Order: sequence, then structure tokens, then C-alpha cells
Amino acid sequence: MNKMTPMPQTETPEQLIAELAGSGRAAQTMLAQMTSDARAKALKCAAKHMRADAPAILTANAKDIEAGRANGLSKAMLDRLILDQARLEGVAAAVEAVADLPDPVGEIIDESTRPNGLKMSRVRVPIGTIGIIYESRPNVTADAAALCVRAGNAALLRGGSEAVHSNRAILKAFSAGLAEGGVPAEAVQLVPTQDRAAVGAMLTASGLIDMIVPRGGKSLVARVQADARVPVLAHLDGVNHTYVHAAADSAMACEIAVNAKMRRTGICGAMETLLIDTRFVDTKALLDALLQAGVELRGDGRIQALEPRATIASQEDWDTEYLDSILSVAMVDGLDKALAHIAAHSSNHTDAIITDDGVAAEKFLNAVDSAIVMHNASSQFADGGEFGLGAEIGIATGRLHARGPVALEGLTTYKWLVRGTGQARP
Repeated sequence: MNKMTPMPQTETPEQLIAELAGSGRAAQTMLAQMTSDARAKALKCAAKHMRADAPAILTANAKDIEAGRANGLSKAMLDRLILDQARLEGVAAAVEAVADLPDPVGEIIDESTRPNGLKMSRVRVPIGTIGIIYESRPNVTADAAALCVRAGNAALLRGGSEAVHSNRAILKAFSAGLAEGGVPAEAVQLVPTQDRAAVGAMLTASGLIDMIVPRGGKSLVARVQADARVPVLAHLDGVNHTYVHAAADSAMACEIAVNAKMRRTGICGAMETLLIDTRFVDTKALLDALLQAGVELRGDGRIQALEPRATIASQEDWDTEYLDSILSVAMVDGLDKALAHIAAHSSNHTDAIITDDGVAAEKFLNAVDSAIVMHNASSQFADGGEFGLGAEIGIATGRLHARGPVALEGLTTYKWLVRGTGQARP
């Protein structure tokens, strides 16, 4: 079956996913045996083909944009969907960056020799076949594929219907590059149907798919976590906070807050709630800077009393990922109140403090239980590339296996190697 054609009516979603996962696992066995240099070379070929096929990819993306506008996609969703020459070059460059990263596969995590002479070592190995379910962002097709291949994994991708033409065009170019580099075509596959039943089949493909990574809104992640019979590496929404402490520099606070909200409103690292200490001396200037940047403010009573252009925030606002130029703002009576608000409303993605008080900063960094905690920096840095990890497969907000930007190391597990000289256990 041509993997890019619609699912035959006689084939169930479970049969389709079993077929794709089976061929992916066979390809992964071959991929894992390739040298690190060979996998890196194949990724550079993939980037080359993506650049060469840029006109076709951008034409496909234009179809998705036209359909998205006709279907009433939000401004934030359209921003995530749009590709232009510069963004596509960034995607290709990210693939090359992954190729140049140190390969974790084969790394010895630790080793020891037991009293009986047995030599023990823990060595990083690929996870296997990884299913990635994502919405709207076509760059995820290349990012996820590159990370999986570099770490010796097969990838089974299921993108959202909004980006169906873009995803197919990107993967066509990417796969041509992999083939030129000697990687089996089935190492990266795109589920050929947008039928939601295929997602359900992926979630229950225990024994065929080794890990599921969801990238999308709260409803997608909730469904994956509720229905999966396969281990899930969760990427939750980014209800991200920035706390402007009493000892914050005013100019720094204004610059960081505007950047954290407005650089790109539709990404998961965007600030959604601003907390301002009651002892911060330039609150009005900070609110003015945000309003001038085009931010709609939804504040508590004290914020609205200070700035009448702000509307009153509802209880729901404090738990909302807007992905838009909307910001919840609250006044807090000191660091402990800020910590309490964050503990109650953060999605444990990225939270930041702006302050020149080193003691307050360290307390914040240690007390906030999020995957990424920042001091005097914009939450928009919550990105694998900015962390020096190359592309990322997502920002994991759970506590097991991997946390924060998940790149190559997060796509490996380990096995124990035991070397003996004839020992038998007494």
C-alpha cells in the first residue's frame, strides 16, 4: 500500500496502524545498526531535499492556509501553521543542527565492577518506534522525524488535518533525503488518513508502538492520556507565569514582559499570566508598555483600579492558555503569594521571576515545580533550540523519564550490559 494514499475501505484503523508500526519496527532494527555518521549524513540529505523542494512545500502550505482561513482558524493557529521561505529555511537548518548534535546512542551512563568480578554498565539505546500525534505545526513533521532518526528510532507521525498538505510535502522531501542517505523509507511514516479512529488505534497499539508523544491543545493531550495503552510523554499546555518582584529593574521588567507575551503569542512558551508585586514601583509603566504593544489586559480588582483599560479577569482566566495577545494580570503581596498563585494555576511548563534580589531568585527557582524555571529571562526561551538541544519533540511537563525540552537524550532508554568471566551465582 502506498503510505500516502487514503486508507482502503476494507482496512480497519487497527490494521492500518499495525501495518505501519510493523514496517516501522523492521526499519528501526536496521536504523539502529547504522553508524552515527551514517544517520547524520542521511539527515543532512533530508535538509538538502527540503530546501530543493521549497516551492512545492510552500505551495502545499498555501492550500492549508487558505483552508484554515475558510474554516475560521484562530490567529494563533494560523501563525503556527504558516510557512514562508524564512521559516522553512529554519526548519531545514534545525534538521542539520540535529545531525550535528552528539549522538546519545551507545553512551555509557555509568559502569562498575562487582566484588565477584562482574562488570556492569548502563548504555543508552533507542526507545524503538515512537508515535507522535500533533496539531497545526508542520515544522513538527521535520523536527520529530529528525530527532527520532538521529537517536535510532522509527517515527509514526499523525499530523492535524489543518496541515495535511504541508505535512505530506515536507515528509516527501524528507524521505527522499533519507533514502539518498541509505535509511529505510519506513523509518519515518505519516499516517495517511485524518480519520480520528487512527489516533485511537495508535493509542492502543501496545507492543507495536513503544511511546506516544502528543503535541497540541489541552483536549488532544487529555484524550491521549485517558485512552493510551502505550506509555505517553505528555506535552501539556503552557499556562506560563512571569512574576515581577519588588526588586525588579523597571526597564528589564517591561522589555521581558512584552517579549514574553508578544514575540509570538501562539507558542507554548508565551507568558499567559503576569504577577506584579505590590511593592514594585513602576507597575503603571509596565501596564502601559503592554497596552502599547497591543496586549488586552484582564486584571484583578487592584489592576483595574490602577489601569481602567483592563477588564476584570474571571476565575477561568487564571487557568487559560490564550495563545493570543491576551494577558491575565494580578497584584500579589510578596514572593510567597506569587509562589502560591503559581502552584495553584501553573501547568508546570515555564515560570519566571524578574528581580535583582539573588536570594528571592534562588527561592523562586527552587520552590516552583515546573519543567522550566527562569530568572530574568523571557519565557519565550522555552525551546529546545535555545537550550542548545537542536530541535525538540516537545516540552514534557511530567516527572518521569524526561522533563522540559525533549531532544535526543529524551528519545533514548538504556540497557544493562553485564560482562563476566564464567561467574555462576551461588
